[in-house]
Amino acid sequence: MSQTVEPALGDGSMDRNLALEVVRVTEVAAIAAARLMGRGEKNKSDQAAVDAMRRAFDALNIDGTVVIGEGERDEAPMLYIGEKVGKRSEGAPRVDIALDPLEGTNLCAYGRPGAISVVAIANSGNLLNAPDTYMEKLAVGPNARGAIDLLKTPTENLRRIANATRRSVGDLTVIILDRPRHEALIKEVRAAGARIRLIEDGDVAGAIATCFEETGVDVLMGTGGAPEGVISAAAIKSIGGDMQGRLRPRNAEEAERAKKMGIRDLDRVYTAEELAKGEVMFAATGVTTSDFLRGVRFFSGGAETFSVVMRSRTGTVRYIQATHRFDKKPSYAR
Repeated sequence: MSQTVEPALGDGSMDRNLALEVVRVTEVAAIAAARLMGRGEKNKSDQAAVDAMRRAFDALNIDGTVVIGEGERDEAPMLYIGEKVGKRSEGAPRVDIALDPLEGTNLCAYGRPGAISVVAIANSGNLLNAPDTYMEKLAVGPNARGAIDLLKTPTENLRRIANATRRSVGDLTVIILDRPRHEALIKEVRAAGARIRLIEDGDVAGAIATCFEETGVDVLMGTGGAPEGVISAAAIKSIGGDMQGRLRPRNAEEAERAKKMGIRDLDRVYTAEELAKGEVMFAATGVTTSDFLRGVRFFSGGAETFSVVMRSRTGTVRYIQATHRFDKKPSYAR
């Protein structure tokens, strides 16, 4: 498939071809992680993805700052919050980056479906610098845009989503992280009559699944990581879905850290637009097969990857199936 290539803008804005460049970053990270799939070593597979993604960023002509990454500088040697990445040449666009080299480390480690590598980018200052705490999330696809309200009960939200999509509550499927903290939520959703798909890990993939009809998922509910919430918002916004999130610090220390990061109202409900402002681009590559992305497939001398690329400005969604030859791309063979 041929792609029309536009000249670089050179004015600090994000060129549309940047989205196609970013997918190379998720591809190489996914391949690195997939090499260790099923070996039961989640830290090693995560580190392999981090190392590969960091090398790949060096090839991008951006002046990038990681705002959602692997943790603070003293916790992560690379892809830490605040790290500068990219060639950073004159005229390169200044962008914020939210990333997860391996979302679903346990899924990859034990060969279960749904592990992905993800990157979201926006113009500098436009991604919420979310603290490493919990976020209550509610996400739906384009057909239910405008119907959700995190201040209302799960039951009421299910009724509103059903009305928006012209279905009954019993026809809806809710995706929820399988955690003890969700016991009451699961009980209420079942009482309302909706169906539930419990997932072990990976609520970014779960949130994105709401935007693709073929997944059979209508809504994501529950509490997960706040950084993952920002990444999810970038993807959902790009495809025209809807999302709301509210921080849920687990203790006083996390609440204080959030305030130090500039968050004054811990009860504020954020929209997708507030989590990821302006134009955003999103790329994800499957590590293990999920509802909407197949995982990495290795063959003699190479690998095949399956990715999705989204751009909010145009609403464009591209699926990219790529074949990588390790003799021609030595960096992918590491």
